[in-house]
Amino acid sequence: MEKDMEQVLQKAEVLIEALPYIQKFNRKIIVVKYGGSAMSNEELQKNVIKDVTLLKLVGFKPIIVHGGGKEISKWVGKVGKEAKFVNGLRVTDAETMEIAEMVLGKVNKQLVTMVQELGVKAVGISGKDGGLLQVEKKYSDGQDIGFVGDVTKVDPKVLYDMLEKDFLPIVAPIGLDDRFQTYNINADDAACAIAKAVGADKLVFLTDVEGLYRDFNDKSSFIGRLTATEADELISGGFIGGGMLPKLANCTSAIKNGVNRVHILDGRIPHCLLLEIFTRKGVGTAIISDDENVEP
Repeated sequence: MEKDMEQVLQKAEVLIEALPYIQKFNRKIIVVKYGGSAMSNEELQKNVIKDVTLLKLVGFKPIIVHGGGKEISKWVGKVGKEAKFVNGLRVTDAETMEIAEMVLGKVNKQLVTMVQELGVKAVGISGKDGGLLQVEKKYSDGQDIGFVGDVTKVDPKVLYDMLEKDFLPIVAPIGLDDRFQTYNINADDAACAIAKAVGADKLVFLTDVEGLYRDFNDKSSFIGRLTATEADELISGGFIGGGMLPKLANCTSAIKNGVNRVHILDGRIPHCLLLEIFTRKGVGTAIISDDENVEP
């Protein structure tokens, strides 16, 4: 009996610890970029969706921006094509673009369904809807990589309208150029552009790593928190490589453009989103503005 009471009290303490965070972020916008392994594992997928739904129910205004890279590669393979990448970006010819748009549409509606199963109304859109994401053709080190777009303009009106009507927007990273040609957008880039445009309080990247390391091979070099300037120094010092480099550049860009805090979390950890936002310890890397040193 005493043990049961102890467990109940521990739960109460967890809720009390979350209270200042809930108060601070009430009615604030949080953009969650969702992709990687957490997306291909059904149980983890459900955990992430539960987390985001809980954030919505306690007063946050979440927006999900999702990828779908592994699923796109699977379907590209099914039609007998080979997925090609240049500097981490998918080479996207006309046929691959068609497949990508279909797959992202399918993923988008799966996420909408999962949210609605939990009793929250969601709306799935792509960056084409309401002129949300306008792009221009992206080149990678001068190489033509096909229908891959760089976001040039965000019109967030459609997102504000949905948030105002109490819907949870779920965005697929596809946009149009000024000639209304369809382009695939890197989901990190899309999430970053949207977070800046809506003045999000938080931008969260759910990834396949625990967070940032000064040296990825040395687990003791984990960085729990750093400022935007420190992040820039890591980039220019050549400490960060591979797929984390553009992600970290996106993080610092978001901070410099008014996003209050950026989090890099391991999407493979169940409920990492709640642990990072509602507990003092957190579980990933938080990137903050140079003049912010206050909890939470």
